[in-house]
Amino acid sequence: PLLGTHTLAKSIHLADSSSTLLKQANAETPQLAESDQAVLGAFGTVGALITFYSEFTLKTTGCGLPAGPLGLVGLAEGLSYLGVVGIGGYSLFTKIKTGSGLPAGPAGLLGAAEGLSFLAIVAGLIVLVFQITDFGYIPNAVPMEGGMCS
Repeated sequence: PLLGTHTLAKSIHLADSSSTLLKQANAETPQLAESDQAVLGAFGTVGALITFYSEFTLKTTGCGLPAGPLGLVGLAEGLSYLGVVGIGGYSLFTKIKTGSGLPAGPAGLLGAAEGLSFLAIVAGLIVLVFQITDFGYIPNAVPMEGGMCS
């Protein structure tokens, strides 16, 4: 009985200590300004939608989006993939550091970007499996002369 009481008291103390550490981490983690949340949320949401369209195109054709005029479509596609991974990584970092994900932000834009980014990452992994099984190759990030997607 004495050992059980000691163990319970020690567990309560550890729980209290971890709660204190979490509060300290929250205080030390800089918060994004509301305007930054809006900008990151808007670009992140648009980027995730472009990524979904790219993944759909990849699944149906075996190739990503075409470069487009002056390479602008390819640029938007590449930046969208980077943005999705960046927001997903930032969200995981924030979750580990503070115990909660990103704030919803103005009009819920940052929360939407966060959720869509995670969905796009999962969808991308699924499309990757289908790409390999259906087409037998992964297209280059930069189209090559004479390549599969040129």
